[in-house]
This record gives sequence, structure tokens and C-alpha cells, in this order.
Amino acid sequence: MGPSWKERIFMVLLGVATASGLTVLILILVEATSVLLPAKTKFGIVFDAGSSHTSLFVYQWPADKEKDTGLVSQALACEVEGPGISSYTLDPSQAGESLRTCLEKALALVPRAQHRQTPVFLGATAGMRLLRQKNSSQAEDILVAVSQVLSQSPLDFWGAEVLAGQDEGAFGWITVNYLLGRLIQYSSGQWTQPAEGMLVGALDMGGASTQICFAPRGPILDQSSQAIFRLYGTNYSIYTHSHLCFGRDQALLRLLARLLQSSRTTLLRHPCYHSGYQTTLPLATLSESPCIHTAEPLDPTQNLTVEGTGNPGACVAAIRGLFNFSCQDEGDCAFNGVYQPPVQGQFYAFSGFYYTFHFLNLTSRQPLGTVNASIWDFCQRSWWQVKSSYPGQERWLPDYCASGLYILTLLRDGYGFQEETWPSIEFQQQASGTDIGWTLGYMLNLTGMIPAEVPVEWRAQSYKVWVAGVAFVVLTLAAILGAAAVHFLWLQD
Repeated sequence: MGPSWKERIFMVLLGVATASGLTVLILILVEATSVLLPAKTKFGIVFDAGSSHTSLFVYQWPADKEKDTGLVSQALACEVEGPGISSYTLDPSQAGESLRTCLEKALALVPRAQHRQTPVFLGATAGMRLLRQKNSSQAEDILVAVSQVLSQSPLDFWGAEVLAGQDEGAFGWITVNYLLGRLIQYSSGQWTQPAEGMLVGALDMGGASTQICFAPRGPILDQSSQAIFRLYGTNYSIYTHSHLCFGRDQALLRLLARLLQSSRTTLLRHPCYHSGYQTTLPLATLSESPCIHTAEPLDPTQNLTVEGTGNPGACVAAIRGLFNFSCQDEGDCAFNGVYQPPVQGQFYAFSGFYYTFHFLNLTSRQPLGTVNASIWDFCQRSWWQVKSSYPGQERWLPDYCASGLYILTLLRDGYGFQEETWPSIEFQQQASGTDIGWTLGYMLNLTGMIPAEVPVEWRAQSYKVWVAGVAFVVLTLAAILGAAAVHFLWLQD
């Protein structure tokens, strides 16, 4: 004879109670292991609109930040085809259209569900600073064009603007120190603050401007040259200055214009070009530059014939004429009346500094005297010797002599690096495998303004509360079912 219907009901209720108990046990075991889902990854996109080209960078960081600052890494780099956006004065809409290919690559990388929460920002540097000085309406038209394209994307558009030179330098400083582990480092299973005194300075050179940024030994006496940041719970006060028109391309154009004013002829014998070198340039190249101010207007319809003489001594004398060093006699000053504390500590020189000195094979911390002798030796070679030594590089080859001597003059006579401090400069394109520039530093600073996900500690506590709540409900349900079963059987007796 099988079990009665009372016994069957009781067995079902008992089974439910047993299943509930097992559920509670599993939840308790899960809670005991403190299992947490990985923190959500956040993304940010930055366009670096330089004077000669534009680059896009996609950065990512765990939503659970360290002391209100993200641990940012580069996820994508994309070179935009075409020149810098400041070149699109005749058709501003093309400045915006040029960004689309790289923008599509970024959209493909960032998960679609996060597009609306992913900030995108375009920062234009010295090329647009110069255009804004020359023709503010043209500069505004270009910014409107790129803003239109970026605002139509599904991303969170944070704006397109001309970046202040001081900000460009300061963000580059953040990038270098972050990549070198001088702001935060991973040690013994946790993120810690490095020891004081390990910060490095940043030397950046673009086509139209150059930046110097470092933490001086004493106070910063000019507040307009001071940048203050709070990163990973620590406050930083640094000196930063951007010298507009002292970038590589504009400096060489100013040098050419200066020599032309002295010669007063359309045949120019140039001491910074190799002997035997000759080229023809349109004077429109000089007349269109906002950095060039000549006593007499230049005729943009005329051409200029340039012949090299390979005379580094005369080249240095001409380059020094681009600077006014008289303020150095009055105290802490670099040149042209610009305040600068004495340089101190280690420096990273990147962008144009690195490219020029890498070509000249001067990135191994050679002594200042060796660097000077090497550049002079290169400048004194004939154009035929140089061409035969570097086949296929004729586009940039003529300018390396002038660039090398210009950088040497800027660093030594302008910024104040001498024989004993010169080895503190390290010429590098990358740090920790990542290209050095202002965009990573900008994104690091930006993460402080982007809300994090629910903190790990809060999620852990909430998770435990959830487990305890579920356990309480299940146990209560089991007790009710058990009591109901007993009561039901009692009524049937």
C-alpha cells in the first residue's frame, strides 16, 4: 500500500523546505567567498588637433578609481588623414569631415551601450592659437565645423576648443609623470604614492609652440605660470609656460625671414643649410605666418631662392637673434621677458625635441660639449655627403642642421641647461611604451570630474546585505511551509 495523500503533501512541503535550505547554504557559501563582478571599464576620447596634423586617442580606466583619479591606459591611437585643422580656412567643413574615419574606429572600439556615457573632446593647440590671432572668425568657423561633426555622434560631446599653451604643457607633465610611475605606483599588491622628489619635468616642442613644465625647488613667483592639480589625493604645484612662435616650424620660418631682411634680395645665402643645397620658396609662406613681422611687407607673388653655406657659427648667431636674453640679467627669466625659475631635476624632452635629436643620434645623454660638436660636424657636411648618407629622406633632411642648433640654443641659452645639468635631459618619444603628449594628462585630470561606478566597498556591503536578506526570506518561507504542513496534518487527524 502506497503513501497516503497526507504523506504525499507532507513530502512535497518537506522537499520545498529542503530546497530552500540548500539555496540558503549556496548563498552563504557565495557570500563567504566575497565574489564581486569586475569593475566596469569607462572610456574617453581625445582629439589632439596640432598645427601639422590631428590624432585621436581612446583611453580606458576601471570605474573604481584610486583616490578620485582613474588608472588610465591607452586603448587606441588613430592618425587623421590630411593637415592640421587650421589649414582648412578656405573650406572649414572639411576640417570636420576629416575626423570621421578615426571617429568611426573609436565608436567600433567602445561598447555601444557606453557611447552615451563616453566623453569626446577636441583640443586644438598652437596652429589654431596662431590662426585665432590672425583671423578669429576663420578659427571660429573651423571650431564650429568640427563641433558639428562630433556633436552628431552618439558620444557625450564635451566641446572643441583652443587649448591654452600653459594647459598643454601641464597636461604633458602629468602624462610623463604618470607613465613613469611618479604620481602613483603599484607595490606589494596595492597602489601607493611614490617618494617625494621623484617628479620629472616636461619639454615639448610642436610646430608652432614649445612648452616647459616642472616642479621648481622654490616658490613660483608668477602665478600666471603656475598650474595646480589634485591627482590621486595629492596636490601638485608646477611651473608651466608655452612659448608661441618658438615651435620648430615657426622658428625656422622666422629665421628665414630674419636672414631675408638682412640680405634684402631674393637670393638668400643661408648659413644653416648645407653647402651645395639650393631650393626655391614662395614668399607667401612667410607672409602668411602670424609669427613673422617684417619692417617691409613681403610680396607673396615673389619666389625666394635659398643657397646653403654650411656655416654653423653664423647659423647660431642668426638663431640667437630670434631671442631676447637681456632679462636674464635681472633674475629668474628665460627670454623675451618671460619669468622662469631655475631648472632642476630630471627632464623628458619629447615630440620635436626627440625627433630631431634621434635623427642626429644624440639621445644617449651625451655631454653638452659632445652634442654641440656633433651638430656642428653635421652642419659642415656638404649637401651631397648628407644626401648620400641618408637616402630617401630628402623631405626633412635640409632642416636638421637648423633644427639641431635651434634646440641647442633654446635649451642651453634660453631655458638655462648647462654642462652639469644637460645629462638630466632624456630625449624620448615614449614612456612605458606609450607616446608622450598632452592628451593622456588631460584625460587623467578629466577622470576626477567623471563620476565613478558604485565603489567596491559599497558594492561589497550591499552584496552581503542582499545575501542576508534573501537568506532571511527563504528561511522564513521554509518555516511557514513547515508550520503549514504540520497544521494541515493535525487538522486531518
